[in-house]
Amino acid sequence: MARELLVACGAALIAVVIFLVGDRLRPKSWRRVSDESSGTLPLDLAKTFFTAVVAFVFVICWQQHQSAHDHTVTESKGLLDAYRATEVMPAAERQRVQALLRDYVGQVIDSEWPLMRDQGRLSDTADGTLRTLRDTVVSLRSPDSVVTDARSRALTGLDQVAHARHDRALDQDRDIPVFLYVAVCFGAVLVLLNPVLSGIVFTRRSAVMTALLGIVVGSALLALHEMERPYASVVGVSDDAFVYARSQCRDLPGTLGSSTE
Repeated sequence: MARELLVACGAALIAVVIFLVGDRLRPKSWRRVSDESSGTLPLDLAKTFFTAVVAFVFVICWQQHQSAHDHTVTESKGLLDAYRATEVMPAAERQRVQALLRDYVGQVIDSEWPLMRDQGRLSDTADGTLRTLRDTVVSLRSPDSVVTDARSRALTGLDQVAHARHDRALDQDRDIPVFLYVAVCFGAVLVLLNPVLSGIVFTRRSAVMTALLGIVVGSALLALHEMERPYASVVGVSDDAFVYARSQCRDLPGTLGSSTE
């Protein structure tokens, strides 16, 4: 922080020195009688700075949002792959594994998604079900090569689920760097001070325009805040991928949704 502060103060001092030396060296014909336009460049720069930082942060948030969505799709695909792999397993093992798969999908939709939205964490119950599910598949032994191959495909799908679930947990903790938040807020303050610093006379028209400016700035900050939370905002990632997976896993009776957090 000390280095950043030193650089900022040094840059400010250099800018003042350059302006002072240039003012003394330039011809008198170049000088303006009034300094009315002296604030035009800084104010324009402030607006450009705010717009650029907001755009940069929005791109980061959108990329995180899309990444979170991709993780849910990957997880649901792994669940469906594991479910389909059980079709050639012995009846007892098939019913056990498919029931656990349906339980896990139901717990993610009914219990885990509200927890992610309200508390920013994953469900311990769903995590336990996934562990039990994998242990059940691992314990399956058969001399039949078809069953062995199905077991391998089911484990591959469950590994995909586990990795995507891990990524989904990391998505919950990803935040915008603090320095970007500071830059956005600093730019917002400069933009809101623009009417004052530019000397605009207070009239009904200027008041309305200033109010619209505040709406734009406030909406931009709110959008960034909402985009930062991929599972908890009004524009957050939905559970559609899991809902689709549940619709594909209803062939056998199970205990869907019987477990709660």
